[in-house]
Amino acid sequence: MLIITICVGSSCSLRGSDELASELFRLIQKEKLEGLVDIVGAFCMDTCSKGVSVRVGDQEFSGISPAQAESFFYEKVLTRVDNKFASRIVDDSAALPSSGKEGLS
Repeated sequence: MLIITICVGSSCSLRGSDELASELFRLIQKEKLEGLVDIVGAFCMDTCSKGVSVRVGDQEFSGISPAQAESFFYEKVLTRVDNKFASRIVDDSAALPSSGKEGLS
């Protein structure tokens, strides 16, 4: 699962972290990514002067505004979900037992 962590400390909250979280949640639902992407809050991610701080997996971003939510989601979140999902499909298919019927028609 890909975790999006949004700072909800006082500075980020004043800059729109709640609205950003709501918009990202809406996009997760729109793209039917429930169960693949989750949003959590964190207090103070130590970049208060730069605007709302967001971590996607292990990558940190700062200065994200609610108005940038959609472009941020499609550029920074969805691409990581696609990569994680694709690698999971490859991993799962490698683990499937062979039926012994390959090449038979």
